Amino acid sequence: MSLILFACVVRVRDGLPLSASTDFHHTQDFLECRRRLKTLALRLAQYPGRGSAEGCDFSIHFSSSRDVACMAICSRQCPSAMAFYFLETLWWEFTASYDTTCIGLASRPYAFLEFDSVIQKVKWHFNYVSSTQMENSLEKIQEELKFQPPVVLTVEDTDMANGVMNGHTRMHLEPAPNFRMEPVTALGVLSLILNIMCAALNLIRGIHLAEHSLQVAHEEIGNILAFLIPFVACIFQCYLYLFYSPARTIKVVLMLLFICLGNMYLHGLRNLWQILFHVGVAFLSSHQILTRQLQEKQSDCGV
Repeated sequence: MSLILFACVVRVRDGLPLSASTDFHHTQDFLECRRRLKTLALRLAQYPGRGSAEGCDFSIHFSSSRDVACMAICSRQCPSAMAFYFLETLWWEFTASYDTTCIGLASRPYAFLEFDSVIQKVKWHFNYVSSTQMENSLEKIQEELKFQPPVVLTVEDTDMANGVMNGHTRMHLEPAPNFRMEPVTALGVLSLILNIMCAALNLIRGIHLAEHSLQVAHEEIGNILAFLIPFVACIFQCYLYLFYSPARTIKVVLMLLFICLGNMYLHGLRNLWQILFHVGVAFLSSHQILTRQLQEKQSDCGV
C-alpha cells in the first residue's frame, strides 16, 4: 500500500495551487481530505513552516519556506519523518526548476502542471524504495522534528480555514489579489496607451520645470508637484487596470481626484484643451478599471 497518496505545490501568500500529482483516488474519505487540504492551503501564511492535520484514515502534512509550500496526503501508517523528508525533497526540486519571479507572477491555478512528472517520480521513490536506504536522512529529519515539532492541527482547524464554524456559518473571505481578471478589451488597451502618454508628458514637463527651478527660483515647487503627482496617479491607474487590488473603487476615485486637481492647478501652464485631454483620459481609465471584473474561479480540471 502506498504511504504517500497525493502531493501538491502551492503559493503560500494566497494558497494558489501551482502543481499537483494526478489524482487516482476517488473514495469519499479521500475526496473529503482533498477538500480540507485545499482550504488549509489558504491559511498557510498563518502557520509555521511545518504542520500536520490528522484524520481518521489520512493525514495532511505541509512544509513551507519563503513563498512556496509543498503539501501531501498520506496514509496514517506513513511516519511523519518520511512525509516531511518527501516534502522537503519536493520543495528543492520545485525551487530548482522555477525561479521566484515566475512563481510570483503565476496568475492561474496549476501554472506549472508539467511538474507533475517530477512529483510522481519523487512520490514513487518514497513509496517503493526501502526506508533503510534513506535512514540517514530520516534520522536528520527526526532530530529536527524533536527540536522544532510541527504544528498539529485538528479537523476543526481545517474547517475554519474554509470559513465554516459551529452551525456551518460562513465567514467572509476577501478575494485574493492574484485572481485572474477578465480579458483586456480594445478600449482598455486604448486607455492604457493614452494613460502612459499622459504620464510621460507629466514626467517630462515636471523634470524640465524642476531643472529650470533649481537654477532660477524655488517658487515653482507647487507646479513641479502638480506635474509629478498626476504622473504617479497615471501609472497607478495602469496598475489598477491590469491587476486586481482590494478597495479598487476608493483607489480609483483618489487617483482621479489627484489628476483633476493637478491639472486645475496647472491652468496657467496648460491651455483648456490640454487640461480636458488629461482629465478625459483619467475618466476613461477610471471607467475601464471599474468595469473590468474578476473571472470566475476555474475548476481543478480533474487534477
